Amino acid sequence: MRVMKKKINLKEKSSGKILTNRNKGGESFYLNLGILSPPKGARKRKKIVGRGPSSGHGKTSGRGVKGQTSRAGRHFYIGFEGGGVPLIRRLPKRGFSRDKLKKIYQIVNLKQIALLKYREVDPALLEENNLIKDKDKPIKILGDGEINHPITVKAHAFSKSAKEKIEKIGGKVEIIHA
Repeated sequence: MRVMKKKINLKEKSSGKILTNRNKGGESFYLNLGILSPPKGARKRKKIVGRGPSSGHGKTSGRGVKGQTSRAGRHFYIGFEGGGVPLIRRLPKRGFSRDKLKKIYQIVNLKQIALLKYREVDPALLEENNLIKDKDKPIKILGDGEINHPITVKAHAFSKSAKEKIEKIGGKVEIIHA
């Protein structure tokens, strides 16, 4: 916003910040919301319609002649094509996606579990140690890395190599059914 260029009587304005204009001999004035105005072109005048032919927006008020768009209450949805069958209804609906049915696992490797040094590992413990984001979502243990002490691991799924490595060292694999 720009400041209007007019001198204000200091006695009239009781609040605001005093500014001085050094170029014009040090005149002082208060800067407050009352003297601010929007920049040129920021505010557009409302279009006034239906006020006679000389206004340029008379008679039909810029709506054209006849038809749905000229009437009052002319509401129609996105994709409306003037009463014809819209594109979304003309195209065939085919196919099926299994994406919503696919089970997405949170992955944890054996090398991450080995760093924890616990005898029993369950989803709550994995979430506590920031190895998974949500203990209620399915977890899969993969066999990347080595484990050197017997451990009981509870998860929703295990890779073949992870299961072999855990059982080989004397640990237990418990599958959680969710």
